[in-house]
Amino acid sequence: MESNNNGRVLIVDDEANMCQLLETDLRFRGFQPTWRTSADEAIELVKTEDFDVLLTDLRMKGMSGTELCERVCANRPDIPVIVMTAFGSLETAVAAIRAGAYDFVTKPIEMELLAITLSRAVKHRQLQEKVKLLSEGTEQSDHFEEMIGGSPVMTKLYDQISRIATTETAVLVCGESGTGKELVARSIHRRSQRSSGPFIPVNCAALPEALLESELFGHAKGAFTDAKAERRGLFFQAEKGTLFLDEIGELPLAVQPKLLRALEESRVRPVGGDKEMPFDVRVITATNRDLLTEVEEGRFREDLFYRINVIQLDLPPLRARGTDTLLLAQRFVQLASQRSQRNVVGISEPAAERLLNYAWPGNVRELRNVMERAVALTPFDKIAVDDLPEKIRDYRSSQVFIGGDDPSELVPVQEVERRYILHVLQAVDNNKSVAAQILGLDRKTLYRKLKQYGVSD
Repeated sequence: MESNNNGRVLIVDDEANMCQLLETDLRFRGFQPTWRTSADEAIELVKTEDFDVLLTDLRMKGMSGTELCERVCANRPDIPVIVMTAFGSLETAVAAIRAGAYDFVTKPIEMELLAITLSRAVKHRQLQEKVKLLSEGTEQSDHFEEMIGGSPVMTKLYDQISRIATTETAVLVCGESGTGKELVARSIHRRSQRSSGPFIPVNCAALPEALLESELFGHAKGAFTDAKAERRGLFFQAEKGTLFLDEIGELPLAVQPKLLRALEESRVRPVGGDKEMPFDVRVITATNRDLLTEVEEGRFREDLFYRINVIQLDLPPLRARGTDTLLLAQRFVQLASQRSQRNVVGISEPAAERLLNYAWPGNVRELRNVMERAVALTPFDKIAVDDLPEKIRDYRSSQVFIGGDDPSELVPVQEVERRYILHVLQAVDNNKSVAAQILGLDRKTLYRKLKQYGVSD
């Protein structure tokens, strides 16, 4: 039996037996049903109690379901109404929708279909409330430092940051591109005992290998051509503060042992220098790569991996953060409106639904780009569906298709497994460690299956 958290449903039908039947089945499916046998009683009830959805018969003694729908939509527009009718004609459906109904179902009732329709209506109402809260600016409690979001995965992350910030433990921040790894590193710095010192970020992938060692450790005068003066490296520029090494997985193999020695001994030798110099810096690293895979394939040193990965913080992709997407989108709308001096105050409900449905491969960075574009293009005071890029407007989530009832379409179990493994890998941006965890396999078994299916690369 499911937990009773699927929403409160008010059932209205002049046949008590029908009400009792629906109540029993919906309660078993996790809803919280209440029923009345007249529209007048239902109208009085919604004045004093809150419901997530109203389910009403169309033809009843006294006030009809259509009239009830009109009354509820006029006085409680926040409650979606679903109409039940045994007269499943197009005219009946049109009349119900014109009266303000969210949806309709036909009798005899298919309970599975009804449960799906009710769940959709409940989610619609929750989305309405979320958009309203965002427009009113009442989501300030969902902020942590510069990060925005109140989803369970982000709440857990905030707690981890708070607990490790006051330590000197090495932290590896992992996550897809655009998830906000530098924001996490900055939050750790601000809450640490080094907060009065500098925070120095460096992207290891952005510097040529020939310059990276000099940037990190500094160089002596005359160490190489054009080294006309001594240069202090980033380890010394970050003294008493935090050095953030982003994209650590891109660090060249030749530089890795030198970084390991520096971290182990808290001393570095500048390029061309004749003595080692001590430093006092906390180093935080980040990567969008699967470093265990990099280690196994010889592209990253195992000893360095364990040195930087005392504590690993995993940032969730935006698609796993639920309505945090709307919180972030609203914030980006506000910022873009202020910069462009436009009066765009929020996001329409249909547009919000599209934002929630999209997979966001570029994560928060992509969302920010989309909202800035929408603010620039919209002629309205709220972002509409047409203001969003076509790929978001028309997005449909991918499914693992394994065939229908036609025997010619059915596939072997091995093929189903292959398709699902590839689907999971795609969903986690080819992170084999995460994929193995989701699939319930150890990494060696996953590699063996990939090799077996000819997709090991």
